[in-house]
Amino acid sequence: MRFVSGVTSALALVSGLVMAAPNLAPRAPTTEEIQSAKSVEDFRDLAMQALESQQADLQRRSEQGSCTLENARVRRDWEHMSKCERKGYIKAVQCLWDLPAVDTEFSAAQNYFDEFVAIHANVTDFVHGTANFFTWHRYLIALWEDTLRDQCGYKGALPYWNWYKYQSALHLSPVFDGSDTSFGSTGEYFPHNGKGGGCIKDGPFVGYTINIGPIRPAMNGYEPWMKDQRDYNPRCQRRDLVHAASERYTVDGLYDLLAGDHSHTVELMQNEFQAAGTLSQHGAGHYAMGGDGSDVFTSLNDPAFYLHHAMVDKLYWMWQALHPKEANTVAGTLTYMNIVPSRNGTVEDELDVGILGPHLKIKDTFNTLGGTPYCYIYE
Repeated sequence: MRFVSGVTSALALVSGLVMAAPNLAPRAPTTEEIQSAKSVEDFRDLAMQALESQQADLQRRSEQGSCTLENARVRRDWEHMSKCERKGYIKAVQCLWDLPAVDTEFSAAQNYFDEFVAIHANVTDFVHGTANFFTWHRYLIALWEDTLRDQCGYKGALPYWNWYKYQSALHLSPVFDGSDTSFGSTGEYFPHNGKGGGCIKDGPFVGYTINIGPIRPAMNGYEPWMKDQRDYNPRCQRRDLVHAASERYTVDGLYDLLAGDHSHTVELMQNEFQAAGTLSQHGAGHYAMGGDGSDVFTSLNDPAFYLHHAMVDKLYWMWQALHPKEANTVAGTLTYMNIVPSRNGTVEDELDVGILGPHLKIKDTFNTLGGTPYCYIYE
């Protein structure tokens, strides 16, 4: 009896201790944990841990807004979406070809899909290699996402293309496998130093016409056709999957940007990410698509552009979460690599997206959980 009584008392004591133990507050990941990450999934989990800690701190100070980790829109890997979800996204993108263009006086846009191409072509030299590169493109793809939802009935969030899979076999990626739930595979053979390069021959975008560009094509055999976005040039969408570009996506490169030598400031990170004159982490995705996707001015002619730039934004989102002291800073000037000298950018500068949306200040676009204008996270 004493033995049973002793056990009962011990259990009661332990139970009491458990009941009395306070809930452990979420904590930010340590430097050691961040430096131990070995994959994009590891970095994403650490970013979420950091955001949970930040939101808990806001709640303690009664400063939590309406957007939370629980109700934020979740942007997912295209591969993780069901076929039905992928078809829903594709149908919404196709819908943009049926919506009329708004700015027909100052561009060759024939429909609302073209409007996004036109504005990007118009401001290319002012949103690449600049202080606003990440935030301007973040705003652009958010407007794309909202347009699909508001104008074309899409129910989901903007998906992304995970660069760190299928680097040596892009044709096996669900993004480029040529199925009716992909963006098509490589194009017909076009005389150049690649295997494709001509009109896409499979997938749901066969037969869709693009109308702007090329302005500065990067693929061998392509010639500039237009002086600016007002020159109308109807044609098929072309692609040439290039593994020499996609194979640049390595865990070592990811680590360098998020935890290594180039992760410490936004200047170091974005300069390495964009790296003028090299096949950078940003440029590799465009060159991997080849064809129209390789023209920095009009790369939006390839609908896979938006999945590529969602991955760009995911990397930036992870970097911000893991480097909170640097998260709301910018570095660089207002012109491409300052080749045409300009002043340094500031967080007070406005993001100009033409007719697509209102001007926003950079400082208002850092936080994807701010509620206005954004409320999203990444899977």
